[in-house]
Order: sequence, then C-alpha cells, then structure tokens
Amino acid sequence: MYRVILLVGMAYSWPAFAGRLASAAESRRPNVLWICADDLAAYTLGAYGDRLAHTPNIDRLAAAGIRFDRAYCNSPVCTASRQSFLTGRYPRSVGVTQLKSRLPESETTLAEMLSAAGYRTAAIGKMHFNSPLKHGFELRLDLPDYQRALKARGRQPLPQDVAVQPPWRPFKDHASVWLNSACLPVGLADADMSGTWFAEQADDYLRHAGEGPFFLMVSFYEPHSPFVFPVEFRGRRDAKLFQAPAVAKQDEWQVPAIFRDLTAAQKQGIAAAYYTSAEFADKNIGLVLDALRATNHDRDTLVVLTGDHGYMLGQHGRFEKHCSYEPAVRAPLILRLPGGERGGSANDALVEFIDIVPTILNQCGVEIPPAVQGRGLSAVLSGQTAHHRDRVIVEYSENEEAMIRDERYKLVYITGRRQREDGYATSEPLHRRVIELFDEKADPEEQNNLADAPDQAARIDAFLAQLADHLRQTARQPELLPNADDRLAFIDACLAPRDVGQ
Repeated sequence: MYRVILLVGMAYSWPAFAGRLASAAESRRPNVLWICADDLAAYTLGAYGDRLAHTPNIDRLAAAGIRFDRAYCNSPVCTASRQSFLTGRYPRSVGVTQLKSRLPESETTLAEMLSAAGYRTAAIGKMHFNSPLKHGFELRLDLPDYQRALKARGRQPLPQDVAVQPPWRPFKDHASVWLNSACLPVGLADADMSGTWFAEQADDYLRHAGEGPFFLMVSFYEPHSPFVFPVEFRGRRDAKLFQAPAVAKQDEWQVPAIFRDLTAAQKQGIAAAYYTSAEFADKNIGLVLDALRATNHDRDTLVVLTGDHGYMLGQHGRFEKHCSYEPAVRAPLILRLPGGERGGSANDALVEFIDIVPTILNQCGVEIPPAVQGRGLSAVLSGQTAHHRDRVIVEYSENEEAMIRDERYKLVYITGRRQREDGYATSEPLHRRVIELFDEKADPEEQNNLADAPDQAARIDAFLAQLADHLRQTARQPELLPNADDRLAFIDACLAPRDVGQ
C-alpha cells in the first residue's frame, strides 16, 4: 500500500526523467547528490569532534570524504543562505536577504545549470523558494506531497500515555516551550515522519534513476526548532550531560530578550532536544546513503553534505542563528568525490558556501556561468593546495550586520539603525553603530572585543575597506549605490535590506 502511494506521488513528473536519452558523454559525468539538514551546526557532529553527538552516518560519510573545518554560510538565515548557495551568488546580489523573500525567476540555480548540460534534476524536501516555481528541478516534492501521502495511508497508532510536543508557536509561547526544553517527541511514529518520507522518496528516485547523470537534492527540516523527532527516539539523550556556556558580562547587551529568563535546566533540555533531532536527521541521511549504495550509484556520484548555516546552543546567551558568531555561521561541509578519492581527509581552508556551485560544475565538466561569484575548490580537492580564500564574508540584513574574517581575525559590523523584526531583538535596542574585532586564534570563544585597542586601528580600517569594496562589487543594482565619501555611511546604506520587489 505504501509503495503504491509513493509511485503515484511521482507519476506526474516521471516522463520528464525517463523520456530524455543521455549521450555517451553525459553518462560518464558523475551524478550529484546534495544532502542538506536545516540548522545543522558543524560543532555538534561526531565528525567534527563532538563526543556527545550520535551521528554515525554523517561520520561515515566524512570518513570516506573530505571534511571542511572552516566553511561559512553567506547568511545565517534559511532563505538567504539557501538561495545564495544554490545559485553560487551572494544574498545581496541575488536579492534575497530576508526569510520571506522569494527567489527571483531571473536567477539561475545549480539545477538549471546542470539541466542545460543534460542532467536530470530532482529536489526532495525543504528548498525555501517561497513560491511555487521549481527553479530547474523537474521533480519537486515537499511537505504538501508528504501530507497528502500520510493522509492517504493513515498514521500509525502511538503508544498510550506518551507526552508529545504542543503545536509550535515561536515567540508566542515561552522560549522554553517552542525550543522544546522538555525534550518531547512530536506525535508521530518514525515511519510517519516527513524526514523518513523524504528519505524514502530519495530511495525511490535512485531506484528509477535510469541512464545518464542526475542531480538529486535531499533537504531535511531537522534539526530546526522545535527539534522534532519521533516517539521511538524519546529518552535517548540525558539533558544533564549538556551544559550551556555561561553568559559573560560583555555579552549581556546583545542577548535577545526572549532568552534572558531561561533556566539552566531549560537550556540543558533545549540542547538535548537539538541533539536528538540531529540524531534523527542522521538516521534519515543514512537511509539516503544506503540507497545510493544499494542502487550501485555509490562510486559514480559526487556527494555533498551541508547544513544551511550553524546554530547557537547557549553561546553568548543565544539559542538561534541570526548573528555573526562562529557557531552560527560556520557550517558543516563534507564532499565525497566519485570513487572515494582523498577519503578521510580534512581541510581548514576558508570556504564560503557560494563556492559549492562552481565546485560541483567543475567536477561535472560543466562551464561556470559568468554570474557565479563563488570560487571552485578544484585545487583543494586535487591536493594542489590547502589554501582557498584569504577571507570570508557573511551578511545578515535583518540586523544590518556583516562580518569579514581572515585566517586569524574577524570584524563584525552592525549599523545599529534597524529595529529588527525577526523576534531576536535585545531588551535595549542599539541605536548606535557597533564594531567588534575578535582574535579567533587567541580567543576562539569570541569573548574579548579588541575594537578599541589602539594597536588594532589599522587592521579595522583595512577590514572596513575590504568590506566596502565587497559591497560595491557585489551590489545587485550598482547604479543605486550611494556616492558617500564617508566609508561607514556607505556600508550602512549597502547593508539595509533591499530584496527584489522592495
């Protein structure tokens, strides 16, 4: 019964896949499987050294691939980050910097680039296009498709007297509730979860992939708050094993008001729920990887695994992303090359997520469009060099904020002009410009702001000049850039959110 539902769900789009005959040249190109997990932070994975993590499938992938230890999203919010890394372009250049913005039809995604080169394309799970457009994916399955299949099949009965999560009401309920500090499962069995369904659809797609190369993106909603997991996963983590970092005095000014009254026990419970949800995501990632191997696509497929950004679990008093601290912007990036070349290696080069698109295109022998702003990792992947970028840049327009960091130092710039509307405002709005400078080598926890140190003035000036130059070069509408002799005024004007349609 269940297999019939799955096949019916895919029947509408199947001729688009089976109808195209691949040339001999196309059949030699590697397939591409890109797996993404929402809010998955690198530091919470076993492959990145976390002993509390239970992520055996991600760890297995890393052991067979290349782990990038300093990969950065280009915006610490779902929509902007995803549309940036899917196009290989900066969020401001795409015109998508805020959560509700739509990806413009005029933008070219990786799916469209590969489709033009003869690839069949499919996206299963969360894409955050914020529109019904498919953006180059011949097959698109998401929550509405899952919900129809679940309704047609019916839910499995649950054990009696199992406490489950209430409806998710972020910013309406207390943060301890919508961040699941009680570490409760959602009211579904594993077989009925959307993540499990997406993994099964990926399995089904791989079994019917046919001849010629494919690009399959599988994107899970976990472990995004409220950190869902099925009833079978309840009780897997002991909250007492987790400890939220203490909030330093210098952090008090920027802690969002909604987190200020969380108790120590609630913070521990939030972390336990997050790790349980990440474990559930890992289980489903394992199903996809197992399907790839079972269908004999394993050795001719480039596998990419990412989060869409990082996530804070109490660092600097925050339980979110939406800022420029390392746990929020540094995200997992694992590449497993076809044939398992350079398996089990790690690289600490500075990488931006916009570099993923040109890397994939290079591996597939597809020409990189001029509009792509990322830099391919071919030289790093081939072992020619361990260096990639001199610096990385991240922007969060909702707070008119940007960061720029090099091998050792990071500058964070906040205009202080915007009353943020994302729910994470402090109890004392800024109304002033903020510049922070951190020595990431001596102060990896980013507790000591060096911005006022006299010996750092030249470094700050150089960073600001580089940031202004970046904003100038990547503007979506350069003709609208202000003619500001004042560098800070120019940066302020550029960081204001002006998405397509605004």
